[in-house]
Amino acid sequence: MRCRLVKDYRFEAAQTLPSLPGDHKCKRMHGHSFKVEITVEGEVDEKIGWVYDHAQISKAMNPLLEILDHSYLNEVEGLENPTIEWMAAWFWRKLSPQLPGLCEIVIHETPTARCVFRGEF
Repeated sequence: MRCRLVKDYRFEAAQTLPSLPGDHKCKRMHGHSFKVEITVEGEVDEKIGWVYDHAQISKAMNPLLEILDHSYLNEVEGLENPTIEWMAAWFWRKLSPQLPGLCEIVIHETPTARCVFRGEF
């Protein structure tokens, strides 16, 4: 049996989007309450009954959240232009070596706006 697990994380951070035109409001400093969904997929281990230990996902994710939470994202290496698209790719690069079966990252910057990334560069 094949299943997907999704684990949610949240962090608060400030950002500017320096590549936008000068009059765009998001070029100015602003903040978001980000939600990140990490999805892994795989075969259910018949003996244990699960695809993945959720703690394994948190073990990979928690050091990244420590970097990002209550930070200015533009100062994080690799996030100098921290759109949610670039943030999703940043998370993918950091997590994929540690999380076999990683298949999707979703980053919400507001309750109604999000980016879905499936590792295609």
